[in-house]
Amino acid sequence: MPARPKELTPDRSARHLFGARLRRHRDLAGLSLEKLASIVNSSRSTLSRVENAEVMPPPELPALLDAAFGTDGLFQDLYDLAVCEIHPDQFQRRMKLEARARRIREVGSQIVPGLLQTEDYARAQFRVHNRRAPQEHIEELVIGRMHRQAILRGKPDADMGWVLDEACLRRIYGSPAVMRTQLARLIDLTVTATTVLQVMPFEAGPHALLGGTLSLLTLDDGTEVVYEESINTGTLLEDQGSCDRYRQSYDLLTACALSPSASADFLRSVLEALPNEHDPRPSPHEVD
Repeated sequence: MPARPKELTPDRSARHLFGARLRRHRDLAGLSLEKLASIVNSSRSTLSRVENAEVMPPPELPALLDAAFGTDGLFQDLYDLAVCEIHPDQFQRRMKLEARARRIREVGSQIVPGLLQTEDYARAQFRVHNRRAPQEHIEELVIGRMHRQAILRGKPDADMGWVLDEACLRRIYGSPAVMRTQLARLIDLTVTATTVLQVMPFEAGPHALLGGTLSLLTLDDGTEVVYEESINTGTLLEDQGSCDRYRQSYDLLTACALSPSASADFLRSVLEALPNEHDPRPSPHEVD
């Protein structure tokens, strides 16, 4: 006797709504999970778990489902909502504003900012932050981070800049191999049509924006907002006085930091100084 389908609560969760709509469209099309899996190049087990709202849909699945069912972006829209649900309310608002931003400026003091992270670096960061988290939860967070990056990559008129403190470049997350890939990405972004990246070396001394991660967003209507992020909390500042103060601090920081060209050279030197992959010494976060 076939297992009874899991009861979903689509009125309470975008992930459950995604699963409910997937089940409905599959039933209307008269498709088994096996048949649909072959159409969207997935596996039966993955589709079953997505349909039962047990896991986040893989990022490529929504578009494939829209094509298979002719649903004109329905599953992509539901996926976007489900991704937002991964994050706390305050960060969800930040994501919505970030998607509207025509100009983004960020400072990374202790960790590479999320918009710059590779998948493996993000995965290592989330694992260090919560060593007891189930792997599926870690993967959901990585999906959410990559989703943020994809939205901004789709904006050809984006104007993004970063100042990274040397500390966030020296600290190894994951492994030397993970850091090599991460540093290579940063080198590629030092100067492009849409990005400028600078390094603030230790020798430059202290500065006003040491701490967590700071984001300055200029929205499509010219409004400015600031988002301060610490270990477990984030604060969104929308008053003009705070925005002016942080913008002035950021401008001073860019004046004191290395030029983009010198920053690329600095990043290469950090990459070259990474320990050998066969170094038996573990990273601090790999020690129980």
